[in-house]
Amino acid sequence: MAEKNSNSEEILDSLGEGLFTVDKNFRINFFNRAAEEITGYKREEVISKFCKNVFKADLCASKCPIALVLESGNSIFDYESCIVNKQGERIVLKLNSAVLKNGAGEPVGGVVSFRNISDSKIIKDSIKGSSIFHGVIGHSKLMKEIFTLIEEISDSNAAILIQGESGTGKEMIANAIQKTSLRRDKPFIKVNCSVFPENLLASELFGHVKGAFTDAVKDRPGRFEIADEGTIFLDEVAEMPLQTQIQLLRVLQEGTFERVGESISRKTDVRVIAATNLNINEALTKGKLREDLYYRLNVIPIHVPPLRERKEDIPFLVQYFLQKYSVIYKKEINEISDEAVDKLIRYHWPGNVRELENVIEFAFVRTVNSTVITENKLPVQIKDLSSSSSVKVNHSLRRESAAQLLVLLEKHHWNKSKVADELGIGRTTLWRKMKSLGIEDK
Repeated sequence: MAEKNSNSEEILDSLGEGLFTVDKNFRINFFNRAAEEITGYKREEVISKFCKNVFKADLCASKCPIALVLESGNSIFDYESCIVNKQGERIVLKLNSAVLKNGAGEPVGGVVSFRNISDSKIIKDSIKGSSIFHGVIGHSKLMKEIFTLIEEISDSNAAILIQGESGTGKEMIANAIQKTSLRRDKPFIKVNCSVFPENLLASELFGHVKGAFTDAVKDRPGRFEIADEGTIFLDEVAEMPLQTQIQLLRVLQEGTFERVGESISRKTDVRVIAATNLNINEALTKGKLREDLYYRLNVIPIHVPPLRERKEDIPFLVQYFLQKYSVIYKKEINEISDEAVDKLIRYHWPGNVRELENVIEFAFVRTVNSTVITENKLPVQIKDLSSSSSVKVNHSLRRESAAQLLVLLEKHHWNKSKVADELGIGRTTLWRKMKSLGIEDK
């Protein structure tokens, strides 16, 4: 019997859908591997717990699917609900629910299978090819060098300092680092050091004890305590007050800290990823960033290039944002005209990828009764760009794009469907691109 149960569990663990079972008291007694991946909870964390306390679903209070099937005896299919995962993020699920019966046909609980249909999941699943790396879009040489570096340091626990202008995607790079690291299954805590006042940032990072300051009504652990054995991402680290920088330096050097208002040293094992958009040399010269802290953080430096230095990524980013907003706005716009792409490539992008996303959303909303975004739907500062500007850069990009496209065509033996899939574009767009680059079909 034990062997039979073991085989059944192995089969359920191999399913792509999340699945869990509960007894008649709604306590979880089985939780498969896909359920762990979707919710972020490990099996041992949820067994014997009430399912409503784990999932915190919209349906739990009023229309619990398990309660409905136990009451009616009828199974439920493709029921939509939101849950809150372990990281506190809301996830949209489609679920099925049925009564679980024993050998005598008597109801002993319920079984629920579910899949993630959140926008981000749909978008990521729809992006194909080699231009996406753990959520980061990049086809250029500069970005591929970063991807290679991230893979090379995956076994390391060394501190990392990510530098780059605002809007370049430093947090997404941090996400990719964590996903490929040895600590990927451990806590991943993020803190923006620029949003907290000086007196609160230390409490946020290191915790406090009751009575440490006016609003400290009880003991509270800090982010470093919560992130123990995991990773912490410190965004805008150069905005951190100097006194807090000294405390952070101690964590990096000794792995110890003290809660605010307490003299007891506590230990923590945390991998630190920091980021800043400030000019480091200027911050050091002006005394905004301690030199000793900088060298402790900058063990592995990563510079994220501005969008104007990796313009060959623009078509891939545009395609990603088109798919994203097709899901969000529930309308199908899957192409952008060559003239519009040409304008986007020649623009200087002071706001980087964040600005590009805003531009695509603007054009997407303005595009009605068409599946193609045209040049006249772009914001005025882009569509009125002089056609004579940056001609040399544009020609260089076109030559590089032609060479890259020829490599892909040869790779897939000139199968346009496969090339279009790898680029994440439609066949019509591929034909237009080949024509604009002067590539004749074999």
